[in-house]
Amino acid sequence: MIKKSRIFEVFESEQGRRKQLYTINLVPNQNVYGEKLVMENNAEYREWDAFKSKLASCILKGSLNIGIRKDDAVLYLGSASGTTVSHVSDIVGNEGFVFAVDIAPRVMRDLVFLCYKRKNIAPVLADANKIDILKERISAVDVLYQDVAQKNQVEIFLKNAGLFLRNGGYALLAVKARSMDVTKQPKQIFREVKEKLEKALTIIDYRELEPFQKDHCMFICKKS
Repeated sequence: MIKKSRIFEVFESEQGRRKQLYTINLVPNQNVYGEKLVMENNAEYREWDAFKSKLASCILKGSLNIGIRKDDAVLYLGSASGTTVSHVSDIVGNEGFVFAVDIAPRVMRDLVFLCYKRKNIAPVLADANKIDILKERISAVDVLYQDVAQKNQVEIFLKNAGLFLRNGGYALLAVKARSMDVTKQPKQIFREVKEKLEKALTIIDYRELEPFQKDHCMFICKKS
C-alpha cells in the first residue's frame, strides 16, 4: 500500500524489509528512465530508484526535510539526462519550475526531449561555474540542488547559492568524494566540505549515501 512519507509530495510503500519511494506522475502514462508506474488511490505513482538518484537515497537514509515543496522554483545544477530532475518536477508540480543545468550536450539532448513532456522544466546548456552567463537565463529560486562531479564543487555551490538562492531558501549539495581528491578518505573530505559550508550557510542535515551511492554524501543547508 502506498502512503505519504515524512517528505512533502513524496510517497512510500513497504516491500518486505525494503522501503520503496514514489512521486505522483506529472505526465500520466509516461515514465522517464524505465521506472515502474503504479496506479493506486486514484493516482499514478512513479517508482523512485535510490540507486539512480542521490536525492532518493538521502530520503531513504533518514532525511526528514529535503527542502523542496510544491510550487517551488528550483535551480538544479548537474541535471544529466533528467532522472532525479523528473522527480523534482513531480514534487514542485505545474505551478513550480526547475531550471535544469548541465554542461554536456549529449545528456542535454535527452533532457530536451523530457522537457517537451514536462513543461515545468527549462533545459540550460551551461557551465555551472560561470555564473555571469547563468544569471542571464535564471531567476531567483527557492531551492538550489547541485550534483556536479568537479574538484571545485563546493565553490560552485556557494557561488550559485549566493547569487540565485532567496533568503530562507534551501540548498542541497551532493558531494562525490572521489571527484575532489582520490588521495583522501571520503570521510575526511566530507569533514572539510562541512567546514567550508558552515561559513556561509546553516547545515540542517547531513547523510552519507551508502549503500545506494558509494563515497557520496548529501548536505542540506539553509540560507539565512
